[in-house]
Amino acid sequence: MSGLEEMSREELIELVRVQAARQEALIARLAAMVDALEEENAELRERVARLERALSRNSGNSGMPPSSDDQPGKAQPKDKPATASKAGRDSAKRKPGKQKGAPGTHLAWSDDPDEIADTFDHFPEGMCGCGADLADATDLGVTGRHQQIEIPLVSAQRFQHDLHTVACRCGTVHSAPRPEGVPEAAVSFGVKLQTLCVYLMVAHAIPVQRCAELVESLTGAKPSQGFVHGLLKRAAAAVAAANRRIWMLLTLAYAVCCDETPIRVGPKKVKKYLMVACDRLYTWYLLGDRSLDTFEQVIPHLGGVIVHDRYQNYDSARLGSHTHQLCAAHLLRDLEDCVETYPGRHWPEQIQRALRGLIHEANLARKAGAAQIDPRVKAGLIRGFRHGVLVGLSEVHRLPGGKQVKQPIGRLLLEVLRGRENDVLRFAHDLNVPPTSNQAERDVRPAKTQQKISGRLRSERATEHRYAIRGYLSTAVKHGSNAVAVIHDALLGRPWMPPGPATP
Repeated sequence: MSGLEEMSREELIELVRVQAARQEALIARLAAMVDALEEENAELRERVARLERALSRNSGNSGMPPSSDDQPGKAQPKDKPATASKAGRDSAKRKPGKQKGAPGTHLAWSDDPDEIADTFDHFPEGMCGCGADLADATDLGVTGRHQQIEIPLVSAQRFQHDLHTVACRCGTVHSAPRPEGVPEAAVSFGVKLQTLCVYLMVAHAIPVQRCAELVESLTGAKPSQGFVHGLLKRAAAAVAAANRRIWMLLTLAYAVCCDETPIRVGPKKVKKYLMVACDRLYTWYLLGDRSLDTFEQVIPHLGGVIVHDRYQNYDSARLGSHTHQLCAAHLLRDLEDCVETYPGRHWPEQIQRALRGLIHEANLARKAGAAQIDPRVKAGLIRGFRHGVLVGLSEVHRLPGGKQVKQPIGRLLLEVLRGRENDVLRFAHDLNVPPTSNQAERDVRPAKTQQKISGRLRSERATEHRYAIRGYLSTAVKHGSNAVAVIHDALLGRPWMPPGPATP
C-alpha cells in the first residue's frame, strides 16, 4: 500500500493544509515580485522617456545653443519654414555668404590722394631684343594701375621723451609737461601697445598668457602677464563714466532686451550668471546670479518695455510693475517642441504660423516706415493665433493638483499664450517693441565664447572689469565707432561717450 493510503483522514487534511499554505506563500512572493517589477518597469519607462526627450532637445525646439546640436545622438533641428518673403524658393535655409537683397561690399578704386599712402612707379628692366638697354627707353606713360591695401609689419620702437626746462627773461622757470599717455615711470609701455592688449583680451577673448605671447610675436615687445592682466582693471576704470551714462540711457529707453547666461567664475564648482540689459544702441552687463537680489539691481530701474524669456523672476511682484514683451523666438521653439510631442495635431503649427506672420508683417511695416501693421492682416493673424490656442487647451488637459504636479508638455505654454496675450503680441500693436530678445542673446554670446576658450575665469573682480569694458565696446560699435580707437581714447583719459537718449 502507498503512504497516502496508510494515512488517516486527519493526516491527509493536515498535509493538504500545509501544501496550500506553501502555495499561498509562494503566490504572495511571486505577486510581490510582479509588483516590484512593474514598479521598476514604470520607473525605467519614465527614465527612458526623459532620456529620449533630452536627446530630442536641440536649438530648434528649446533654448539650447546651436553648438550643442553636434553632440552624439542629438536630433538635428528641422529647417525653418519659409516666410512669405521666401515664397517660391526651394529651401528657406539660410545660405552662407551674401544674402539676396543685402548690400554688397567690394574693394573700390580710390582717386582720393589722401587715401593713397604712396605710389610706386614700375618700369621694364633688362635688355631689348635689339640689344639696347631698356633703362634708356622712352617713357610712353602709365598703361596699367593696381591699388593694393596692405599693412606695415609691426615692430615695437622705443621713444625717448626729454622734458626741457627753460628760464624766461623775467626769471620765471618753465618745465615741459609730460606728453599725453606718458606716465611718471621712467620706462613704460605705450598706450597703443596697451590698447592692443585690451582689445585682444576683451573683444576676442584671448587669455592673458596668450595675449602676452601674441603681442611679443607681433611687435617684439615683451609685456609680462601681470602687466597685461592689470590692464583690465585700468581700462575698466577708464570707461566707468561711459558705463554710468550707458546705464542711465538704458533706464530711459523705450524697450530693453534682457537675458542672463551661466558662466564659470572663481573657485571650482562656483557658477555665476552674467546678466545683460541692452537695445540696438546700448549694452550693459552685470555679474551676479539668478536670484531676485541680482534682478533687483536691474529690472526696477528700467522704465520701458522689458523684452525677455519666461523666466519667473522677471514677473516677480518684488521687482515692481512693468510692461513686458515675451520673447517670440522662445515661444516658437517651445511650440516646435509641441509639434514633435503631438504629431498630427494642427494647433502648434497654426500658432507658429500666426506668430511668424505677425513678426514678418511688423518687419515689413517698420521697413516701409508705416505706423502699424495693416489692421485687416493683423486681425486675421491674431484670430488664427487665438483659435490655435483654444484648440490646444481643449486637447491638452490640465492635471489636477497644485504646482507640484507636473503638467503635460505644452499646457503651461498654452495658458501663457491665452492669459498673457498682450505680453505675447505687444510687438504687433507697437512697432517700437522688438518681438524677440535676440539682441540680448547676441550681446551675451561673447561670454560663452570666452568660456569655451578659457573654461573658467579665475577672478570675479577681473570678470567684472572685463565686461565693463565689453559693454563700453559693444555700445561704441553699435554707434559706428571703431573698437580699437575708443579703447585708445579711454586709456588716454578721454573715453568715447554715447550720445543723448534715442527716440523710438
